[in-house]
Amino acid sequence: MTTHLKASDLKTPDISGETVRVELGERGYDIVIGPNTLAGLGDRIAALAPGARVAVVSDRTVEGMHGDALRAALKGKVEIAATITVPPGESSKCFAELERVTNALLDARIERGDLVIAFGGGVVGDLAGFAAAILRRGVRYVQVPTTLLAQVDSSVGGKTGIDTAHGKNLVGAFHQPALVVADTALLDTLSPREFRAGYAEVAKYGLIDDPGFFAWLEGSWREVFAGGPARIRAIATSCRAKARVVAADEREGGQRALLNLGHTFGHAFEADAGFTGRLVHGEAVAIGMIMAFGFSARLGLCAPEDEDRVARHLAAVGLPTKPSHIEGGLPSAGRLLDLISQDKKVERGALTFVLVEGIGKAFVRKDVPESEVRAFLVERLEQ
Repeated sequence: MTTHLKASDLKTPDISGETVRVELGERGYDIVIGPNTLAGLGDRIAALAPGARVAVVSDRTVEGMHGDALRAALKGKVEIAATITVPPGESSKCFAELERVTNALLDARIERGDLVIAFGGGVVGDLAGFAAAILRRGVRYVQVPTTLLAQVDSSVGGKTGIDTAHGKNLVGAFHQPALVVADTALLDTLSPREFRAGYAEVAKYGLIDDPGFFAWLEGSWREVFAGGPARIRAIATSCRAKARVVAADEREGGQRALLNLGHTFGHAFEADAGFTGRLVHGEAVAIGMIMAFGFSARLGLCAPEDEDRVARHLAAVGLPTKPSHIEGGLPSAGRLLDLISQDKKVERGALTFVLVEGIGKAFVRKDVPESEVRAFLVERLEQ
């Protein structure tokens, strides 16, 4: 994976925003990043699919806060066939809501030439994208992410899906969007907790293989939180990194797995928490990334100081840094191992982890001994 930070990645961006291209041949698409980009959505969709109708899938919170702005952007440009809302939160990524959304799209007579708009955070993007993927065997969709986590990660790359009792995102499809419009002004309405959770995914891109970006974040995270050019810069840099990986490995056959740094541990904690509000995805990823560094240090792959540095930075922004920070009690090591064994990267029962040799030096390690994982989990659950 070659996502090393370039001078062009850290230049002060145009305050009006940036556009990042995901190069997938005829299925390539733009990620439009900047303040007030939502206002141009109607023109972009009309140019992308002249005469197409759209169905909007959102959650009730986003619809209440930003629905009028979305409708104003589409008015006179694109016909809205239906607006479908789901309850906010990870619990909506389930079979019941997938069935309800899909039936509502059929009730609205959404055809293959029409578009679905996923208007919300990662939950809405994953759910609406999966519904679009299976509706009439594939309908195009547009991602309009309204959270930091969705803007830098889940809206890009075409991973769609739902959760089950066995774990997170275990049922889904690869289905690329036709367009991503990331309006950075919408992030001003996020709660501090939601913004911090999204920031974990921003930091991830530096930790994988871009130490320059991580060092920049250590010095500039307050400006990213405050908004303006630094926020656009962080989002655009993250999107460029993901776009390059997706173009090289669309279906996660190799290097794209690196984007799951911290997710194997994090997803297990999320699943144990029942995908409830007591642990949100970005918080789980923060804990998981620190554990990935700690496990790597235990295996002699990196220095303990690397874990300390990552933990200091994530703690500084207000993220949880260890399992004991999860409210509501912790599972046993055995329970976590059972959940980890359902991870999508498992091959023929062998555990696979994204590990590190240092900050910016992540790699995929297959056939990790279960005994090592169990011993590490026992140790960390006692801290």
